[in-house]
Amino acid sequence: MSKVIFIVDDEKAISKLLKYWVKDKWDYETEVFDSGEEVLKRLDSKKPDLLLLDIMLPGVSGLEVLKKIRETDTQLPVIMLSAQGDVETAVDSLRFGAYDYFPKPIDVQRLEPTVKNAIKNYELLKELENLKETVQKEYSFENIISADKKMQGVFKLVSKILDNEITVLIHGESGTGKELIARAIHFNGNRKTKPFIVVNCASIPRELLESELFGHEKGSFTGAYQRKLGKFELANEGTIFLDEVGELEMLLQAKLLRVIQEREFERVGGTELIKTNVRILSATNRDLREAVLSKHFREDLYYRLNSFPINIPPLRQRRSDILVLTEYFLKKCNKKLGRSIKGFSKNAIKHIYDYDWPGNIREMENTIERCIIVSENDIIDVEDLPSQIRSNDDNRLPVVTEGGLFEGDNIIPFEKLKEDAIRHALDVTKGNIVEAAKKLELGRATIYRLMEKYKIENRSNE
Repeated sequence: MSKVIFIVDDEKAISKLLKYWVKDKWDYETEVFDSGEEVLKRLDSKKPDLLLLDIMLPGVSGLEVLKKIRETDTQLPVIMLSAQGDVETAVDSLRFGAYDYFPKPIDVQRLEPTVKNAIKNYELLKELENLKETVQKEYSFENIISADKKMQGVFKLVSKILDNEITVLIHGESGTGKELIARAIHFNGNRKTKPFIVVNCASIPRELLESELFGHEKGSFTGAYQRKLGKFELANEGTIFLDEVGELEMLLQAKLLRVIQEREFERVGGTELIKTNVRILSATNRDLREAVLSKHFREDLYYRLNSFPINIPPLRQRRSDILVLTEYFLKKCNKKLGRSIKGFSKNAIKHIYDYDWPGNIREMENTIERCIIVSENDIIDVEDLPSQIRSNDDNRLPVVTEGGLFEGDNIIPFEKLKEDAIRHALDVTKGNIVEAAKKLELGRATIYRLMEKYKIENRSNE
């Protein structure tokens, strides 16, 4: 679609010349006005992509038109034109929000790139505004799918802390939507137009995490070829979300505590104190109170992070959400995959409802997508479901309780179960700590700690 430029000038010769250049030479649509009143009236019904606006107009002056425009639109580019050519007029124009100022006679060679750049910047600004609106809508509470009373309680809690700076710790199993809640807090709060930076403390190598969080100076370590800004600097005035914060090592815990208390830090290898104004949200699938008692997490940091705890229940504890989410993911994945699956058979729905969903919402979305891919009919039936959901109760995984693992009459001590799980994961992954951590849904720091606790030697890496 062709861009539209309004030309406002009471001198017929000037407006005719501008129209010639703008329409015939630069290929923009134009509308021409000879008074401020005319163009203001037209702006009520149509918005151009740029205004070329003369300052000396009869009646309402060009500067008054500019001020009127800026009352409702701070982005529309307006280029002011004036035969006066004095510095004071130019300064007034820019002070009231003009994109640029041109004295008459107009330098057309300079005007052309200015017009093109102004329109391009305006287009980018509109795209950015649309993107912000889309993101804010996507992470509004109306778009978090839940019919469960427990989750409605979570939403009520979250609504109380949107516009304040309290530090929030989100507890929940893997896949329950902790990051989604964090994004909802940010994009519905008073920092929604500022950065939202995510740091997964479990996925970044331990030796790089400090630099990732706080940045580093050139030459501070091997490979530091230039200064790097850390996540806390990038998140300034916005929100930083520390996912799996329980995986932080003690040294980094101390540095994080200082950032929370003093709102300042130093880059790795630097001496300059950098002030930061960020809201800190964090999440964990670990019991941090247990980690505090076992001396693996600082007690003072725990209480700082846990100023406002939010607990997200697993999907198996809010079964009223299972069918609601099933329908939601069916529509979402149908659209993504270009399919038109109508629904599920009654038997498939029963299996879906009875399944405990240990991977929670993330597992459900992946499962529904898989079902749509493998289904050859317009209804998903039991044979389209993964084997662990098709299995009857006798074939399901045994139930883990606080006291131990129960499978028939045999009881395996819980500590033994954890030790065997670590050993088996290392065996399956041939000693690859990263892969073992992923399969166990644990952070690498946790794997190392448990290996030390159970005296497990990773012989595959020797």
